[in-house]
Amino acid sequence: MSFSPLILVINCGSSSLKFSILAVDNDRPVLSGIAERLGLDNAYISFKDSQDVKTGLALPQSSHKHALQLLIEQLDQRDITQHIVAVGHRVAHGGSKFKQSVMITPQVLDDIKSFSQLAPLHNPANAQGIEATLEVFPQLPQVAVFDTSYHQTLSAAAYTYAIPYEYQQDLQVRRYGFHGTSHRYVAESAVSLLGLDPNDHGILVAHLGNGSSVCAVKNGESVDTSMGMTPIEGLVMGTRGGDIDFGILTYLARCTGKSLDDLDEMMNKESGLLGISGVSSDCRTLQEERSKGHPRATLAIDVFVHRLARHLGGHMMSLSRLDAIVFTGGIGENSSLIRELTVKHLSVLGITLDADKNANTFGGKSGIISITKSPIIAVIPTNEEKMIALDVARLANIC
Repeated sequence: MSFSPLILVINCGSSSLKFSILAVDNDRPVLSGIAERLGLDNAYISFKDSQDVKTGLALPQSSHKHALQLLIEQLDQRDITQHIVAVGHRVAHGGSKFKQSVMITPQVLDDIKSFSQLAPLHNPANAQGIEATLEVFPQLPQVAVFDTSYHQTLSAAAYTYAIPYEYQQDLQVRRYGFHGTSHRYVAESAVSLLGLDPNDHGILVAHLGNGSSVCAVKNGESVDTSMGMTPIEGLVMGTRGGDIDFGILTYLARCTGKSLDDLDEMMNKESGLLGISGVSSDCRTLQEERSKGHPRATLAIDVFVHRLARHLGGHMMSLSRLDAIVFTGGIGENSSLIRELTVKHLSVLGITLDADKNANTFGGKSGIISITKSPIIAVIPTNEEKMIALDVARLANIC
């Protein structure tokens, strides 16, 4: 089997390592997969090839480094390793310093580690993945692609919190936003798909999944976004609570004796769809339970949709014009119910869905799902790995 030059895309979590191997000229990965439960006795790595054939192996040593080494053994067996010419890393937080993707140097790696206080669950794992990959592929150019960089075009009015200004100056307390790689990919795809003027357009992108956010895009640049200094702020998510009155947290602390760490855990892992429903953080499960009349599952979806519609309406005020609202992410791409309920909330904008198009757009399909006379509502599948690979190709001069 012959390959074009390939790019390895790495997304490291604290106990996982997702990977995808892509050619620049092809959206479909040659190989993808994930190593899970790293650091535990039952670590496991799974693979999916370009024909969707899935295989898996136990990891006898469960570190990120050993997961990469086993991955390379598999790539060698499939005659892929020799075709990998560069590596791209998804990095959660780039602070205010990184306004675009960059080649990884020792200084860049140190900077990524220094931003760990802003993203304690993500940046240390990202750095660990970079170090492991540098050790395994020391000869290859490696690129960091930051979730926050796309939102560095926000104005000071959009990113400043109304707290004593010294905290922004001294401790970098400001809105950063996340899902930037997804929002950028979808916004660029929308211009092409919908035939918009690249220099004069306004788009609202709703990235909906276990993590969810809205982004207002004006002429290709992010001008507002729902996530803040951390990924907790904004929409209701799978287990994150989103926007909340801070007074609630101080009230709970006084009433229950919970510490700041306890409340942080609650807001990140015990809230959102899971916290309201008491059933699941998975929207598919909640939709099924809603159809059976489960009251809390129904409420969870209603709250999710209400918050989403409110943020879409608010973010529209950061645009000069509205050409389209685009749904993406696992929920946005596949849940016709969430799209239908959200658009009903936005009826003041004169939006009307085409019921058949909405019902039949899922599973990787893209297209317009509104009626002809309505403002455009579209579904565009995201492809963060492809966006990372394109950045790597550009910075490493790969044709």
